Amino acid sequence: MKLHRTYLFAPGNHPRKVAKVFGAGADAVILDLEDAVAAAEKEATRAVVVEALQAPRPCLGYVRVNGLDTEYCYGDLQAVVTTGVDGVMLPKVEAPGQLETADWLLGQLERERGLEPGAVDLVPIIETGQGVAAAQAIAGAGTRVRRLSFGAGDYTRDMGMVWTGAEAELAHARATIVLASRVGGLEPPVDTVFIDLADAENLERSAHTALSFGFQGKLCIHPKQVEPVNRVFTPSADAVTQAEKHVAAFREAEAAGSASIQVDGYFIDYPIYEKAERVLRIAEAIRQRDAQAG
Repeated sequence: MKLHRTYLFAPGNHPRKVAKVFGAGADAVILDLEDAVAAAEKEATRAVVVEALQAPRPCLGYVRVNGLDTEYCYGDLQAVVTTGVDGVMLPKVEAPGQLETADWLLGQLERERGLEPGAVDLVPIIETGQGVAAAQAIAGAGTRVRRLSFGAGDYTRDMGMVWTGAEAELAHARATIVLASRVGGLEPPVDTVFIDLADAENLERSAHTALSFGFQGKLCIHPKQVEPVNRVFTPSADAVTQAEKHVAAFREAEAAGSASIQVDGYFIDYPIYEKAERVLRIAEAIRQRDAQAG
């Protein structure tokens, strides 16, 4: 099981930041060719991000390309579909046809370069009102996409919203994206960045809110955000102990012919058992990652 708790952005054209970003503890790093890179530097930055991702690293490595409606996207994909690049983040996705086009292009490039079909992950960013409205169609497009992500910066700009620290205004979009992911048979999505670097309290609140809505992780824009977000999306020791107890008791009861029991006052049936199993899978994946890092 791969972890997707934290995706940390870094501008692809800042060598110092790129050199440091892989050691920040994120589950995935996203080297940016889009918003963080000036138009005059976009083409030259393509080779820089590919070289960085082909070096040894302890985490997944993605590239955020420019949107399909720009003059840069095709060249971006041509440059980054290669060994060492785990995936592509595609911004401002608003319709399933955009994913179908990107999926087709990735498939042709994989075939041309001797890569396994589907080797390059594709993560769309839903970040406009139209994208949120089409989220179910996007999630059900039948492409290589495994998970969606949410971008509140462009979404609140597009919708004319005030992006507050409490983020109540994001509730509808978050719920829509999580529901669309579930209906489309995708993994839980990845939540938006939090842009106020000085507001640690609301960053943690934002991560807890995303977890409660059903997201599996969060986009980050600074290395100092990684540890608190990882912590929120990591099951606590108490949660793991409880999950172990629930799983063991339910399996014993099931073997005896019962599928509903009580454990320490908790009612356990198949849905609760399956949630407990997921907690244990996440905890085991984190244990393995930590062991490899150590």
